[in-house]
Amino acid sequence: MGEFDLIRRYFCIPELQTSRRDVCIGIGDDCALIAVPQGKQLAVSIDTSTAGVHFLPEAPAHSIGWRALAVSLSDLAAMGAHPAWFTLAMSLPDVNELWLAEFSKGMADLAQNYGITLVGGDTTRGQLSMSIQVQGYVAQGAAWRRKGAKPGDIIYVSGSLGDAAAGLSIAQKRVADGQLLPSKAERLDNAQSYEARLLDAYFYPVPRFDLISVLSSRVNSAIDISDGLLADLGHMLNASGVGARIDRSRIPISTELSDYFGPEFALNAALNGGDDYQLCFTVSPQRRLEVEVSAEKSGLSLYPIGVITAEKEIRGLEAFTASGFDHFKGCSV
Repeated sequence: MGEFDLIRRYFCIPELQTSRRDVCIGIGDDCALIAVPQGKQLAVSIDTSTAGVHFLPEAPAHSIGWRALAVSLSDLAAMGAHPAWFTLAMSLPDVNELWLAEFSKGMADLAQNYGITLVGGDTTRGQLSMSIQVQGYVAQGAAWRRKGAKPGDIIYVSGSLGDAAAGLSIAQKRVADGQLLPSKAERLDNAQSYEARLLDAYFYPVPRFDLISVLSSRVNSAIDISDGLLADLGHMLNASGVGARIDRSRIPISTELSDYFGPEFALNAALNGGDDYQLCFTVSPQRRLEVEVSAEKSGLSLYPIGVITAEKEIRGLEAFTASGFDHFKGCSV
Protein backbone atom coordinates (compact mmCIF):
# COMPACT_ATOMS: atom_id res chain seq x y z
CA MET A 1 0.00 0.00 0.00
CA GLY A 2 1.35 3.44 -0.96
CA GLU A 3 1.39 6.55 1.18
CA PHE A 4 -1.61 8.19 -0.45
CA ASP A 5 -3.70 5.01 -0.38
CA LEU A 6 -2.85 4.71 3.32
CA ILE A 7 -4.01 8.26 4.00
CA ARG A 8 -7.23 7.83 2.04
CA ARG A 9 -8.12 4.50 3.65
CA TYR A 10 -7.35 5.26 7.29
CA PHE A 11 -7.46 9.04 7.73
CA CYS A 12 -9.80 10.44 5.07
CA ILE A 13 -12.72 8.80 6.83
CA PRO A 14 -16.02 10.38 7.90
CA GLU A 15 -15.24 9.86 11.59
CA LEU A 16 -12.19 12.16 11.27
CA GLN A 17 -13.77 14.56 8.78
CA THR A 18 -16.57 16.06 10.85
CA SER A 19 -18.23 19.00 9.15
CA ARG A 20 -17.09 22.36 10.54
CA ARG A 21 -17.88 25.79 9.12
CA ASP A 22 -14.42 27.08 9.99
CA VAL A 23 -12.67 24.47 7.79
CA CYS A 24 -12.63 25.96 4.28
CA ILE A 25 -10.20 23.38 2.87
CA GLY A 26 -9.10 20.25 4.68
CA ILE A 27 -7.17 17.18 3.53
CA GLY A 28 -6.30 17.09 -0.18
CA ASP A 29 -4.35 20.29 -0.84
CA ASP A 30 -0.90 21.47 0.16
CA CYS A 31 -2.38 23.44 3.08
CA ALA A 32 -5.58 23.50 5.04
CA LEU A 33 -7.47 26.78 5.07
CA ILE A 34 -9.22 27.79 8.28
CA ALA A 35 -11.52 30.73 8.99
CA VAL A 36 -10.93 32.00 12.53
CA PRO A 37 -14.20 33.30 14.04
CA GLN A 38 -14.39 36.98 14.87
CA GLY A 39 -13.55 37.81 18.47
CA LYS A 40 -11.58 34.57 18.97
CA GLN A 41 -7.90 33.87 19.38
CA LEU A 42 -6.30 30.76 17.94
CA ALA A 43 -4.69 28.40 20.48
CA VAL A 44 -2.09 26.03 19.02
CA SER A 45 -0.12 23.19 20.60
CA ILE A 46 1.88 20.21 19.35
CA ASP A 47 3.05 16.99 21.00
CA THR A 48 5.13 14.09 19.73
CA SER A 49 4.52 10.53 20.93
CA THR A 50 7.33 8.03 20.30
CA ALA A 51 7.16 4.27 20.84
CA GLY A 52 9.10 3.23 23.93
CA VAL A 53 9.28 6.80 25.22
CA HIS A 54 5.69 8.06 25.42
CA PHE A 55 3.76 4.83 24.95
CA LEU A 56 4.33 1.10 25.08
CA PRO A 57 4.81 -0.37 21.59
CA GLU A 58 2.82 -3.39 22.80
CA ALA A 59 -0.20 -1.26 23.73
CA PRO A 60 -3.43 -1.80 21.78
CA ALA A 61 -3.39 0.38 18.66
CA HIS A 62 -6.80 1.84 19.55
CA SER A 63 -5.42 3.23 22.82
CA ILE A 64 -2.30 4.62 21.09
CA GLY A 65 -4.48 6.60 18.68
CA TRP A 66 -6.77 7.87 21.45
CA ARG A 67 -3.90 8.76 23.78
CA ALA A 68 -1.79 10.54 21.16
CA LEU A 69 -4.65 12.93 20.43
CA ALA A 70 -5.75 13.26 24.07
CA VAL A 71 -2.39 14.44 25.38
CA SER A 72 -2.30 17.22 22.78
CA LEU A 73 -5.89 18.25 23.41
CA SER A 74 -5.18 18.52 27.14
CA ASP A 75 -2.94 21.53 26.43
CA LEU A 76 -5.93 23.35 24.93
CA ALA A 77 -8.07 22.49 27.96
CA ALA A 78 -5.34 23.86 30.24
CA MET A 79 -5.73 27.28 28.61
CA GLY A 80 -9.52 27.26 28.52
CA ALA A 81 -9.59 26.84 24.73
CA HIS A 82 -12.24 24.81 22.91
CA PRO A 83 -10.83 22.27 20.40
CA ALA A 84 -11.52 22.70 16.69
CA TRP A 85 -9.16 20.73 14.41
CA PHE A 86 -5.81 18.97 14.26
CA THR A 87 -3.04 17.71 11.98
CA LEU A 88 -1.13 14.43 12.17
CA ALA A 89 2.44 13.66 11.10
CA MET A 90 3.18 9.97 11.47
CA SER A 91 6.22 7.73 11.10
CA LEU A 92 5.61 4.00 10.55
CA PRO A 93 8.13 1.13 10.40
CA ASP A 94 5.80 -0.74 8.00
CA VAL A 95 2.19 -0.79 6.82
CA ASN A 96 0.19 -3.01 9.17
CA GLU A 97 -3.39 -2.55 8.01
CA LEU A 98 -5.02 -4.12 11.06
CA TRP A 99 -2.95 -1.90 13.38
CA LEU A 100 -3.70 1.21 11.31
CA ALA A 101 -7.43 0.52 11.33
CA GLU A 102 -7.46 0.29 15.14
CA PHE A 103 -5.17 3.31 15.56
CA SER A 104 -7.37 5.40 13.29
CA LYS A 105 -10.50 4.27 15.13
CA GLY A 106 -9.06 5.18 18.53
CA MET A 107 -8.20 8.66 17.31
CA ALA A 108 -11.60 9.03 15.63
CA ASP A 109 -13.49 7.90 18.74
CA LEU A 110 -11.94 10.74 20.75
CA ALA A 111 -12.21 13.29 17.93
CA GLN A 112 -15.93 12.63 17.61
CA ASN A 113 -16.42 13.37 21.31
CA TYR A 114 -15.46 16.99 20.61
CA GLY A 115 -16.55 17.44 16.99
CA ILE A 116 -13.00 18.13 15.81
CA THR A 117 -11.62 17.53 12.32
CA LEU A 118 -8.36 16.14 10.97
CA VAL A 119 -7.36 18.69 8.31
CA GLY A 120 -3.93 17.48 7.15
CA GLY A 121 -0.65 15.85 7.96
CA ASP A 122 2.11 13.62 6.62
CA THR A 123 3.27 10.01 6.73
CA THR A 124 6.76 8.56 6.37
CA ARG A 125 8.72 5.37 7.06
CA GLY A 126 10.69 5.18 10.31
CA GLN A 127 10.43 4.45 14.02
CA LEU A 128 6.82 4.41 15.18
CA SER A 129 5.90 7.92 16.30
CA MET A 130 3.23 10.53 15.74
CA SER A 131 3.19 14.32 16.12
CA ILE A 132 -0.21 15.90 16.55
CA GLN A 133 -0.80 19.62 16.34
CA VAL A 134 -4.11 20.74 17.81
CA GLN A 135 -5.84 24.05 17.32
CA GLY A 136 -8.69 25.59 19.22
CA TYR A 137 -10.41 28.87 19.99
CA VAL A 138 -10.62 31.05 23.04
CA ALA A 139 -12.26 34.45 23.44
CA GLN A 140 -9.79 37.31 23.10
CA GLY A 141 -8.01 37.91 26.39
CA ALA A 142 -9.75 34.99 28.11
CA ALA A 143 -7.03 32.31 27.92
CA TRP A 144 -5.83 30.82 31.19
CA ARG A 145 -2.08 30.96 31.66
CA ARG A 146 0.53 29.49 33.99
CA LYS A 147 1.40 33.05 34.93
CA GLY A 148 -1.16 34.73 37.18
CA ALA A 149 -1.26 32.89 40.51
CA LYS A 150 -1.42 35.34 43.42
CA PRO A 151 -0.67 34.94 47.15
CA GLY A 152 -3.84 33.78 48.88
CA ASP A 153 -5.19 31.95 45.82
CA ILE A 154 -6.67 28.52 46.45
CA ILE A 155 -4.90 25.71 44.56
CA TYR A 156 -7.17 23.07 43.04
CA VAL A 157 -6.76 19.86 41.10
CA SER A 158 -9.60 18.50 39.00
CA GLY A 159 -9.42 14.79 39.84
CA SER A 160 -7.53 11.91 41.40
CA LEU A 161 -3.80 11.78 40.73
CA GLY A 162 -1.41 8.86 40.27
CA ASP A 163 -3.83 6.46 38.58
CA ALA A 164 -2.12 6.72 35.18
CA ALA A 165 1.32 6.04 36.67
CA ALA A 166 -0.12 3.00 38.40
CA GLY A 167 -1.71 1.83 35.16
CA LEU A 168 1.62 2.17 33.37
CA SER A 169 3.32 0.17 36.13
CA ILE A 170 0.78 -2.63 35.72
CA ALA A 171 1.17 -2.59 31.92
CA GLN A 172 4.97 -2.66 32.12
CA LYS A 173 4.87 -5.66 34.47
CA ARG A 174 2.56 -7.52 32.10
CA VAL A 175 4.87 -6.86 29.17
CA ALA A 176 7.91 -7.95 31.23
CA ASP A 177 6.08 -11.15 32.14
CA GLY A 178 5.33 -11.83 28.48
CA GLN A 179 1.59 -11.18 28.78
CA LEU A 180 -0.50 -9.46 26.14
CA LEU A 181 -2.01 -6.13 27.14
CA PRO A 182 -5.81 -6.37 27.18
CA SER A 183 -7.90 -4.26 24.84
CA LYS A 184 -10.45 -1.83 26.22
CA ALA A 185 -13.28 -4.21 25.34
CA GLU A 186 -11.57 -7.02 27.24
CA ARG A 187 -11.10 -4.80 30.28
CA LEU A 188 -14.75 -3.82 30.25
CA ASP A 189 -15.60 -7.48 30.88
CA ASN A 190 -13.96 -7.00 34.25
CA ALA A 191 -14.77 -3.32 34.74
CA GLN A 192 -14.98 -3.58 38.53
CA SER A 193 -11.40 -4.72 38.96
CA TYR A 194 -8.84 -2.22 40.20
CA GLU A 195 -6.43 -3.14 37.42
CA ALA A 196 -8.97 -2.31 34.71
CA ARG A 197 -9.64 1.10 36.21
CA LEU A 198 -5.94 1.95 36.53
CA LEU A 199 -5.05 0.66 33.06
CA ASP A 200 -7.77 2.81 31.51
CA ALA A 201 -6.46 5.87 33.37
CA TYR A 202 -3.18 5.47 31.51
CA PHE A 203 -4.37 4.26 28.11
CA TYR A 204 -7.43 6.52 27.82
CA PRO A 205 -6.86 9.96 29.41
CA VAL A 206 -9.71 12.45 29.04
CA PRO A 207 -8.95 16.14 28.39
CA ARG A 208 -10.87 18.29 30.89
CA PHE A 209 -12.84 20.49 28.51
CA ASP A 210 -15.84 19.98 30.80
CA LEU A 211 -14.26 22.44 33.24
CA ILE A 212 -14.09 25.40 30.87
CA SER A 213 -17.67 26.59 31.30
CA VAL A 214 -17.52 25.91 35.05
CA LEU A 215 -14.32 27.86 35.67
CA SER A 216 -14.76 30.46 32.94
CA SER A 217 -13.10 33.76 33.91
CA ARG A 218 -12.65 32.71 37.54
CA VAL A 219 -9.21 31.13 37.03
CA ASN A 220 -6.05 33.09 37.81
CA SER A 221 -3.59 30.45 36.54
CA ALA A 222 -3.72 26.90 35.22
CA ILE A 223 -1.66 24.00 33.88
CA ASP A 224 -2.39 20.40 32.93
CA ILE A 225 -0.70 17.66 34.93
CA SER A 226 1.36 15.74 32.40
CA ASP A 227 4.71 15.42 34.19
CA GLY A 228 3.49 15.01 37.78
CA LEU A 229 1.89 17.40 40.27
CA LEU A 230 5.15 18.55 41.84
CA ALA A 231 6.81 19.30 38.48
CA ASP A 232 3.82 20.98 36.87
CA LEU A 233 2.81 22.96 39.94
CA GLY A 234 6.44 24.09 40.04
CA HIS A 235 6.17 25.35 36.45
CA MET A 236 3.09 27.38 37.36
CA LEU A 237 4.68 28.79 40.52
CA ASN A 238 7.86 29.75 38.67
CA ALA A 239 5.89 31.49 35.92
CA SER A 240 3.89 33.40 38.54
CA GLY A 241 6.84 34.21 40.82
CA VAL A 242 5.16 32.72 43.90
CA GLY A 243 5.25 29.67 46.16
CA ALA A 244 2.70 27.30 47.68
CA ARG A 245 1.67 25.58 50.89
CA ILE A 246 0.21 22.13 50.18
CA ASP A 247 -1.89 19.94 52.48
CA ARG A 248 -0.82 16.44 51.44
CA SER A 249 -3.89 14.91 53.11
CA ARG A 250 -6.07 16.76 50.60
CA ILE A 251 -4.37 15.42 47.47
CA PRO A 252 -7.05 13.24 45.81
CA ILE A 253 -5.98 9.60 45.52
CA SER A 254 -8.36 6.93 44.27
CA THR A 255 -9.32 3.89 46.34
CA GLU A 256 -8.12 1.67 43.49
CA LEU A 257 -4.63 3.16 43.60
CA SER A 258 -4.28 3.24 47.38
CA ASP A 259 -5.65 -0.24 47.98
CA TYR A 260 -3.82 -1.90 45.09
CA PHE A 261 -0.35 -0.39 45.63
CA GLY A 262 -0.47 0.94 49.19
CA PRO A 263 -0.45 4.53 50.49
CA GLU A 264 3.29 5.21 50.08
CA PHE A 265 3.40 4.24 46.40
CA ALA A 266 0.08 6.04 45.86
CA LEU A 267 1.31 9.37 47.22
CA ASN A 268 4.54 9.20 45.22
CA ALA A 269 2.57 8.36 42.08
CA ALA A 270 0.22 11.27 42.73
CA LEU A 271 3.10 13.71 43.17
CA ASN A 272 5.49 12.51 40.48
CA GLY A 273 3.75 9.96 38.27
CA GLY A 274 2.40 12.23 35.54
CA ASP A 275 0.14 11.32 32.60
CA ASP A 276 -3.04 12.10 34.58
CA TYR A 277 -3.97 15.12 32.42
CA GLN A 278 -6.05 16.59 35.20
CA LEU A 279 -5.87 20.36 35.61
CA CYS A 280 -4.12 22.23 38.40
CA PHE A 281 -5.40 25.79 38.75
CA THR A 282 -5.75 28.66 41.19
CA VAL A 283 -8.74 30.78 42.17
CA SER A 284 -8.88 33.85 44.38
CA PRO A 285 -10.41 33.18 47.83
CA GLN A 286 -13.19 35.65 47.06
CA ARG A 287 -14.37 33.41 44.19
CA ARG A 288 -13.91 30.06 45.91
CA LEU A 289 -17.57 29.56 46.82
CA GLU A 290 -18.67 30.69 43.36
CA VAL A 291 -16.38 28.15 41.68
CA GLU A 292 -17.31 25.26 43.96
CA VAL A 293 -21.06 25.90 43.63
CA SER A 294 -20.72 26.09 39.85
CA ALA A 295 -18.84 22.79 39.79
CA GLU A 296 -21.38 21.11 42.05
CA LYS A 297 -24.26 22.23 39.82
CA SER A 298 -22.44 20.69 36.85
CA GLY A 299 -21.85 17.42 38.69
CA LEU A 300 -18.08 17.95 38.80
CA SER A 301 -15.69 17.54 41.72
CA LEU A 302 -12.87 19.96 42.49
CA TYR A 303 -10.20 19.33 45.11
CA PRO A 304 -8.57 22.22 47.01
CA ILE A 305 -5.08 21.08 48.00
CA GLY A 306 -3.37 24.23 49.21
CA VAL A 307 -2.81 27.95 48.93
CA ILE A 308 -0.45 30.23 47.02
CA THR A 309 2.17 32.00 49.15
CA ALA A 310 4.52 34.91 48.54
CA GLU A 311 7.57 32.81 49.51
CA LYS A 312 8.98 31.11 46.41
CA GLU A 313 8.97 27.54 47.70
CA ILE A 314 6.61 24.62 48.12
CA ARG A 315 5.86 23.86 51.76
CA GLY A 316 4.15 20.76 53.11
CA LEU A 317 5.93 18.38 50.76
CA GLU A 318 9.53 18.88 51.89
CA ALA A 319 10.15 15.12 52.03
CA PHE A 320 9.46 14.79 48.31
CA THR A 321 11.53 15.84 45.30
CA ALA A 322 10.00 16.61 41.93
CA SER A 323 11.01 13.88 39.49
CA GLY A 324 8.64 14.49 36.60
CA PHE A 325 9.31 13.24 33.10
CA ASP A 326 12.34 14.73 31.31
CA HIS A 327 13.14 13.75 27.72
CA PHE A 328 16.86 14.30 28.14
CA LYS A 329 17.49 12.43 31.40
CA GLY A 330 16.96 8.95 30.08
CA CYS A 331 13.34 8.63 31.20
CA SER A 332 10.97 6.49 29.16
CA VAL A 333 8.00 4.19 29.53
